[in-house]
Amino acid sequence: MSRGWLPRFLEAIQAERDAARNTVLSYARDIEDFTAFLTARDRDLATADRADIESYIVDLETRGMARATRARRLSAIRQLYRFAYLEGWRPDDPAAPVKGPKRARSLPRQLGEEAIDRLIAAADAHGRDETRRRRDICLLQLLYATGLRVSELVSLPVAAVRGDPRMILVRGKGGRERMVPLSPPARAAILAWLELRDAAQDGPLPGRRAGSPFLFPARGKLGHLGRETFFIRLKELARLAGLDPGAVSPHALRHSFATHLLANGADLRVIQTLLGHASIATTEIYTHVLETKMRDLVLDHHPLAEDPADAPEEARSGEAD
Repeated sequence: MSRGWLPRFLEAIQAERDAARNTVLSYARDIEDFTAFLTARDRDLATADRADIESYIVDLETRGMARATRARRLSAIRQLYRFAYLEGWRPDDPAAPVKGPKRARSLPRQLGEEAIDRLIAAADAHGRDETRRRRDICLLQLLYATGLRVSELVSLPVAAVRGDPRMILVRGKGGRERMVPLSPPARAAILAWLELRDAAQDGPLPGRRAGSPFLFPARGKLGHLGRETFFIRLKELARLAGLDPGAVSPHALRHSFATHLLANGADLRVIQTLLGHASIATTEIYTHVLETKMRDLVLDHHPLAEDPADAPEEARSGEAD
């Protein structure tokens, strides 16, 4: 009875929200997992009730699923049943009263300026050839200079950077467009990469599709460098740079971009615009990073924050010279 619910639901999300392909696939995986749980209990989407949904959330926790994952899956289920109710497939919405785990607001992981310099140096020193070196340096400089999402970075059109622009237009989540400035090192890295990218007149560069519209072309159906490929390469560069690969990711560089801007006095609204956040609430998490830094600074350097047990004997006895 409910076999056709999921395709119709996904089509509606795609059409109404202009959702990205990865977002749609994520909804599909979440609902399919819930459907498999119901099937094992001789239930389906049409017959499930509130108790079934709550049992599923408990089952996720038993399986060791993170709180954020459980919250996301419950959100997908709620949206599906809301859609089913509006479409008249069900006379009720069993997911509406279900309370799920609140998402933990974790501090974003970031890299220091020295760590980023070491990554760029590793890319310059350890590329297998000049083409790879210039490409990797361009990727790193662009990511740190703009705070782009990794999907925005690898799929960036080459037309966006032609003519040595000071700012580039980026199309982000939900089709929202924004302008982001380029730093002088990023512009220099782009020009150096374009010189090699465009140099082969008699044939395409290795891994390049002739006439590719992308700044970072590659073989494959996407036509551009894959997110996974860049992720793996970044881990390699972290290891070569003497950094913890577990602490280095495209998202960590995006967080570093935002945190360093805020630490140097940038306005939170400006950072929101540059990151492409739809809500200022998403951007406000960076203030916690800065608050932690300032707190540690006070505890480390303010004389009144000193532990009395650590103070010199004459200071504790009031007999200072």
